[in-house]
Amino acid sequence: MEKEIIVPEGKEERSLNFIEQIVEKDLAEGVNDGRIQTRFPPEPNGYLHIGHVKAICMDFGIAEKYNGVCNLRFDDTNPAKEDTEYVETIERDIAWLGFKWGQIYYASDYFQQLYDLAIRFIKAGKAYVDEQTAEQIAEQKGTPTEPGVASPYRDRPIEENLRLFETMQRGEIEEGKMVLRAKIDMANPNMHFRDPIMYRIITSHPHHRTGRTWNVYPMYDFAHGQSDYFEGVTHSICTLEFEVHRPLYDYFLDQITGENFCGMSPYGPDYRPKQREFNRLNVTYTVMSKRKMLQLVKEGLVAGWDDPRMPTVCGLRRRGYTPQAIRTFMDKIGYTKVEGMIDQGLLEHVIREDLKETAPRVCAIFDPVKLVITNYEGAGETIIAENIDGHEELGTREMKFGKELWIERGDFLEEVDNKFYRLSPGGREVRLKASYIIQATGCEKDANGNITTVYATYDPNSKSGTEGGNRKTKATINGVECNSALEAEVRLYDRLFAVENPSAEEGDFRDLLNPDSLKVVAAKVEGSLRSELHAPIVKDGIEQENHYQLLKQGYFVVDPDTTADKLVLNRTCSLKDNYLK
Repeated sequence: MEKEIIVPEGKEERSLNFIEQIVEKDLAEGVNDGRIQTRFPPEPNGYLHIGHVKAICMDFGIAEKYNGVCNLRFDDTNPAKEDTEYVETIERDIAWLGFKWGQIYYASDYFQQLYDLAIRFIKAGKAYVDEQTAEQIAEQKGTPTEPGVASPYRDRPIEENLRLFETMQRGEIEEGKMVLRAKIDMANPNMHFRDPIMYRIITSHPHHRTGRTWNVYPMYDFAHGQSDYFEGVTHSICTLEFEVHRPLYDYFLDQITGENFCGMSPYGPDYRPKQREFNRLNVTYTVMSKRKMLQLVKEGLVAGWDDPRMPTVCGLRRRGYTPQAIRTFMDKIGYTKVEGMIDQGLLEHVIREDLKETAPRVCAIFDPVKLVITNYEGAGETIIAENIDGHEELGTREMKFGKELWIERGDFLEEVDNKFYRLSPGGREVRLKASYIIQATGCEKDANGNITTVYATYDPNSKSGTEGGNRKTKATINGVECNSALEAEVRLYDRLFAVENPSAEEGDFRDLLNPDSLKVVAAKVEGSLRSELHAPIVKDGIEQENHYQLLKQGYFVVDPDTTADKLVLNRTCSLKDNYLK
């Protein structure tokens, strides 16, 4: 799969994507009486990831744009893999992204209707109970160029099929011993038509909503289109892997709207949902497979589903991505019928552009060494600094200045170097961010020759924002006053995998993990972040993430691990943007 390079667009009005063109054509022709209804139908067997977000933005976006409604429907037809935990996280993630559903439905809402439909299929001679193993059924399917072989149970009497199916539902048949199959065409070139399975037995796990009420559960192809039909969905939008399922989707709808099944929809005799497909989202340096992500979580290779290196929505949120940035990313990549690989650099570019305009700036020192201002005699003072330089409307913060500060070790060079413009002995002036101009006078070392203290003098008439503070220097460095500094655990996240497309590589995908995807450093952070040690802000029932630009370090977000005693920051992205290059 080739990597798709997307050049970020300006803010000009974008053209309609092909799904929007279909919707506008339907509206113009009065299809379904001009009604627009979509749905987002996740299976509650895992956490949403950024690939799902593309579908969310499409499903909810179409409804928003054309004054329709988008419902949330959980495809809960496999109790062996589903849990209420996933239901709750899916709802929370969608709400965090800023979307509002019309109603919440479950496929399990329709279990009785689907079961009744299956009975009608059997009575019409369109379904039969098969006692073969899954392996035997798969072998008899044939190939795309060779027809399949009919099951020896294909022509059993209708009465016997009814009796066996009812026995299956009563829980009297062992799991895996029988299935209900549609009786269609074992020679059809579309292999999905070769007597697909409609129902299977699951008795080993209770359903998270219906408990032990049901012992037979519908397969996706039988449940999905019918659920759309029961709800009144007009545009059933999904990703391209379901394109080959569309004829079967239409076949089942043909049956239930035919003479044997008519009269089941409250939306009129001409109502008909239509399925349309768009390309999936694949992003470099990560995986989108739920199975692989589950392996990473279960084996402790990541810290959980919300690990900031994971492509899950909760992982992106914990990494510091904003809903607006994620939705902007989806707008930029667009919707087509062509599969591709999106450069993760575009995602980083979008969040960087978002935070550049909104994230307050603060000083943080990652490799600290103490700076002593030898001619400073005061007890310390408060300096008012803008949250974002040049944006007074975004407010100010209080910084402390005093005799002792923490600076970056790399901002001092003991030997004078004409190409080094930061601190070094020899009279060169350097400004401390938002405060005074200083000059280094020397340093102190420990027994191993490591610098422990840098000494300097300051010009009391050079304070930023004063008449004498306009003097220019060739360099500005960051400093955090020692007495007010906060200790912070800073987690430096990088890409989860060391290769661009881990899914395309041979061998075990876990061997491709980036060993440097997480580094943890202890930093000294200015005291203005002390408020982060208190309870988070909650808006509309959703906790709000607080983002910062740590000057010269990157963009960071406050992590939920933060307590009243410890500040934890996660790096969202670096300051440098190489995407367009």
